[in-house]
Formats: sequence, C-alpha cells, structure tokens
Amino acid sequence: MLFEENTLAGIQLKNRIVRSATHEGLTLDGGLVSPKLTEMLTQLADGGTGLIITGHCAVELAGKAGRWQTMIDRDETIPGLTELVNAVHDHGSKIIVQLAHAGAAAMNPETAMGPSEIFRSIDKKTSGAMTVDYIHKLVKKFGQAAVRAQKAGFDGVQIHAAHGYLLSQFLSPHYNQRNDGYGGELENRERIIIEILREIKHQAGHDFPVMIKINSEDFIENGFTVDEMLRVCRMLESNGIDTIELSGGTMESPKHLNPVRKPDNSQWEEGYYTEAAIKFKKQMQVPLILVGGIRTCQFAQCLLDEGTADYIALSRPLIREPDLPNIWRDNPAHDSTCLSCNLCFRPLLTGRGVSCLAAKRLQK
Repeated sequence: MLFEENTLAGIQLKNRIVRSATHEGLTLDGGLVSPKLTEMLTQLADGGTGLIITGHCAVELAGKAGRWQTMIDRDETIPGLTELVNAVHDHGSKIIVQLAHAGAAAMNPETAMGPSEIFRSIDKKTSGAMTVDYIHKLVKKFGQAAVRAQKAGFDGVQIHAAHGYLLSQFLSPHYNQRNDGYGGELENRERIIIEILREIKHQAGHDFPVMIKINSEDFIENGFTVDEMLRVCRMLESNGIDTIELSGGTMESPKHLNPVRKPDNSQWEEGYYTEAAIKFKKQMQVPLILVGGIRTCQFAQCLLDEGTADYIALSRPLIREPDLPNIWRDNPAHDSTCLSCNLCFRPLLTGRGVSCLAAKRLQK
C-alpha cells in the first residue's frame, strides 16, 4: 500500500512516496547549503514524503550544472549538509543525496567535458572529451563524495545517470563516440557507471545504500534504448545496486518526450515510463522507483497493486503542493493541482529557487 511503513535498502520509511531529485537552486556561495534549502526540504518532510532525494549535487566543480547548485566536492560542504540531514530527520523523513556530474552540459563551457566532444546547443560551443586518466580520477571523486554524504548522515546516495548528464551521455551512443574501453559496445559504455558503483561500495562500505536514476530511453536519434536499459540494470543488480529509479528523456528530446514534458491538447496520460517499468519488473528483483507524470493517488496505488513499481516518485507535484502526501493520505480522491506548466523553473534563473508561480498567481 502507498501509505504502509516499509524498509528500502535497510532504510525505514513511513510510506512509499519519494521526492524525485529536483534542482532547488537555493545555495550559498560555493554551493553550500542555505537556510532556505533546509526549509524547503523540511517542508517536504512535514508534508509527508517518505524519502527525499536531494537535487543533483556536483562531485566536482567542472561538473557543476548551474550557478546555485549544491556541491559535495569538498569537506567544506559537510557541516551544512549535516544540518540539512538532521533537520529532515527531525521532521520525520529520510533523505539521500544525488551525486551528479553534468559532463558536456556543465555550466562553464571552458571546462565542460563529456565522453566525446559534444556540441552544446545552448552556447554553440563544443565540450572537451575526457581522457581515460580523467575518468579514473572522476570515479574516485564519486566515491569520495559518497563518503562525505555518509559523514553528513545521509541515509544513502543516488547516482545520477539520466537526462543527458555525464553518465547518461556515456550510456548513449548519440553522445558517446569513443573507440576505447568506455565507448562502442554497451559493455564499454556502461563501464564508468559500474566502476562508480563499485568505488562507492569500496569507499563507503557495502552496507551504505546506493541507488541510481537511469533513463528508460533517451527518445533521440541513436539514443539509449529500453533494451539497453534492461541490460544495464541487470549488470547493476549483479553488482549490488540497492534501488533503481526509472525516468527518461534528455533536454534534446522532443518537447513532448523530455523529462519535464508539458501536456499537449490530447488527454493527459499519467505514467510516462509505465511500459518500460513493466518490462523492468519482469526481469529484475531490485526495487523500482518510478517517476514521470504521476498526478493521482489512485494511479499511484494502481502501479503498486499491479506490481509495476515498488515506490512512487514525484517532482513537480511536490513543488506545487509540498504536503501532497498528507493530502492523499487523508483524501485519496484529491488530484494533484500541478499543471505541468514548468513555470516553477523560472525563478531558478534569478537565484530565487524553484517554486510554483501558477499557485502564487492564484493567490493574488
């Protein structure tokens, strides 16, 4: 049931609702945790979310995606992260940190690097390509970031391998044009992710929960496919991944297929990646978190009842209604009031943090 207590990778949860990683855009200088960021995540805890996944936290400066992104690249970040974790725990929820690297999509075009040289449509520049030595050092940095997360008290970490960021770029033949041990066949394209998983387990210990967010498919020409996703997930499972979150698309995907798609004129359909999730559950034993267009308590419960997913992840609905889990618990007939209009991302551009502008307009 959606609101039953349960255990995920040894983490005791009050329900099966997950806040999918969402860029908050609320840090102090240097990517340090701010009081506003702590307030936002404790509000989610008060609102009933069982497991909160932080917005993407960069493991090195060259992998930073945006100006107000949280960093976990150095020990200086640990005190603020510790305060954040303690606040969320005090308000009754569990929290894991998403470890990320933007790769060719990094904020600084001068230092941005991907698996290959990649043209950046945002500024018409081309990223660099990582050397094998750089890849090996970066794998270590993911492990070091996981240790910082452990010291800060996080309940686990999630590897960000979706949405066209670095690890998604490595997986996708659309971006990955390498001809060495990290390119070509899928076994090579997935290598960096398997190495990161093993490195985190090595540095943080095998009892520290490690999750991953991965695309069901890229929805672009010569992109990562569902069949490839299933093969990668089988390899992740055999290497001890604790949980997999299934998403999809990149910012280069068609607008109706990108990760934050808007509804078109046709009837809104919940569950963007349901078909991929069904295929996943037929082959995998590892718990599945499913995100993507879930807007009603009835549909969320149906996904659980049918065995399509083990946990339900939400992003934009929790920006609109941080207390949506509590609302659903008391009134399952309530539908999320999120319009999927994406106005919530506009304040990010000016450092005000993600927030629902549509709701604010209604209050005026």
